[in-house]
Amino acid sequence: MPTDATNTANSYRRPAAHHETTHTLEIKRSKFITFITRIETEAQARDFISDLKNRYPDARHHCSAYIYHVDGANPVERSSDDGEPSGTAGTPMLDALRGSGLLDIAAVTVRYFGGIKLGAGGLVHAYSDSVLTCLTHMPTVTRSRKELYLVELPFDIAGRVEATLRTTTNITVIAADYTAAGVTLTLATDPETSEQLNGTMSALTAGQATLVAAGTDWVE
Repeated sequence: MPTDATNTANSYRRPAAHHETTHTLEIKRSKFITFITRIETEAQARDFISDLKNRYPDARHHCSAYIYHVDGANPVERSSDDGEPSGTAGTPMLDALRGSGLLDIAAVTVRYFGGIKLGAGGLVHAYSDSVLTCLTHMPTVTRSRKELYLVELPFDIAGRVEATLRTTTNITVIAADYTAAGVTLTLATDPETSEQLNGTMSALTAGQATLVAAGTDWVE
């Protein structure tokens, strides 16, 4: 998990899809259980927090922080101390997420109080350390904005061409649509490698296939 990732307008890292990472930290009999997952909207973040409150209804606190990407705007950031002293839980959790360089990410730390007060400094370290450690175990992926192209292929070469493209660096096969007339591949590539895609397709099809630009989209 990178700790110094630099997000740009066209590329950033985020948690792998459909994966929840957890870590438990115990300090002076208090237990801090952190959960991290991917979220892309305010509603998804709130659902994640609500789900953990339902799963751990007897916990003293369910503190949270999340950051998600918004096209054409600054990332949205939110945090909650959920009853802990102001600034001792949600803020250090959010700082840990910021430091990871990741977006589309939510963290919830469930705390079971052990009977010994940790003080403001102790709480800050506990919530921060629990999130930071959980981050080290979380799988991530890169999301980039790519140029999309369509290419129609006859059945007799479609399988071979698709197989080759799936192993070619800087080219991603997004979809393969089969019709009575043949196969249409949706391909993605970085703007600076579009010439590579043209050359690859020309070589694979002896110059018979024509690429049709189909806009841009986010691709993992």
